[in-house]
Amino acid sequence: TTMEASSPSTVWWDKWVQEALTTLDSLKVLRSLRPISLRSQKVPVDHDAFEVFDEMQQWDRSSVEVEIGETTFREWMNDTPSSGEEIVYGTVASDDEPGVCQEKFKKLILFSGNDYLGLSSHPTIGKAASKAALEHGMGPRGSALICGYTNYHRQLESSLANLKKKEDCLLCPTGFAANMALMTAIGSIGSLLAGNSIPSEDEKIAIFSDALNHASIIDGIRLADRQKGVKVYIYRHCDMSHLNMLLSHCSMKRKIVVTDSLFSMDGDFAPMVELAKLRKKYGFLLVIDDAHGTFVCGKNGGGVAEELNCEKDVDICIGTLSKAAGCHGGFIACSKTWKLLIQSRGRSFIFSTSTPVPVAAAAHAAVRVAISETWRRKAIWNRVKDFHLLTGIPVTSHIISLIVGSEDKALQASRHLLQAGFHVNAIRPPTVPPNSCRLRVALSAVHTREDLENLAAALSSCINFQDTRIYDCNGYARL
Repeated sequence: TTMEASSPSTVWWDKWVQEALTTLDSLKVLRSLRPISLRSQKVPVDHDAFEVFDEMQQWDRSSVEVEIGETTFREWMNDTPSSGEEIVYGTVASDDEPGVCQEKFKKLILFSGNDYLGLSSHPTIGKAASKAALEHGMGPRGSALICGYTNYHRQLESSLANLKKKEDCLLCPTGFAANMALMTAIGSIGSLLAGNSIPSEDEKIAIFSDALNHASIIDGIRLADRQKGVKVYIYRHCDMSHLNMLLSHCSMKRKIVVTDSLFSMDGDFAPMVELAKLRKKYGFLLVIDDAHGTFVCGKNGGGVAEELNCEKDVDICIGTLSKAAGCHGGFIACSKTWKLLIQSRGRSFIFSTSTPVPVAAAAHAAVRVAISETWRRKAIWNRVKDFHLLTGIPVTSHIISLIVGSEDKALQASRHLLQAGFHVNAIRPPTVPPNSCRLRVALSAVHTREDLENLAAALSSCINFQDTRIYDCNGYARL
């Protein structure tokens, strides 16, 4: 991958991270990843081994067509608390087929999942997982720093680094773990540079976080704060004037701004172009969580930064493989020095079992399929346009939050949609603030225009499109 010329701020951060690594090395706690090559045969790298398609196939629909049992349906309609046992205890076995459930099921169109490209049912990805499982079992037998890091993991990391145009990448068990690992690693820098003691105020790292960042960023910052090496500033959601003011009044030289690129509960984009301008002005390190933009946005699926032509302005990119990739896991695309620091100080990475080998194989196949099958990105953005044309609501992404207000209104609307054959969840506190309860509609590349027409018709009978907000004006810091 061709690397962009380093900015002055990146040079300073490279220096600080290198100093932190030198301290870790002197303490003999610098950790290394050493891939174990699995014996059966090499991971296939020829493109002919991966079958791709140029339009929707019959199996794609299985990612949005689901079924629920009548018992589950009744409990959902009555808003009855459940631990999920009705799928077992609410069914009856017949004499002819003992142990086989005889309960009737209701078919639903799923509009609440994160499988944005419909890749979870792709046969090429399933075959990659199956092949790896048959050859190597599940694995990986331990954490990545012990014996759980294989050639499969390394190949997946390389493909993600190339996708994000970064020098390297660190694979994590989940996207949540990735954010936690990065934030705790950041929290360790101040003390490492202060001779492994509590840093002074000037030696601490200033972290500027969007008020509506994901819970994993918030929890990671909380943990970093407990290390007494950071000072936390919360700026109003996507408010660049507020961020500019906070930055201008901060005399600390080590600054980091962290934001979701596409916010999961409101479906709006971070102002990446404005963030890039502020980065040049103040020299902070820019970190984005591109969980909902990766593979969906950009010509090659590189994410929101690629879409807005500002990849070179993003220093570290966190992502997930559990959404548009249709698999499981998280990753941090960054420089080699940052990777070395995170794998040495990121507790959620260090103390977690590594991703199972079949999952890593499937995710690598998903990366290649997502890049190759460009029709999926075109299809999902066509569905975004369809929703706007059918409802008049000015949506900007595949995540659509229809804010209806009270909890009762949201639940009533969700039950109405369930009865009409649509799986759309009501999002309530504590996930969102009181009186901003909403229906969260997630679009997929394998939804059809007909699906959208039917959904719009069902929605029109339970909410007023003209009075429906899609962005929450009551944003608040959840730290």
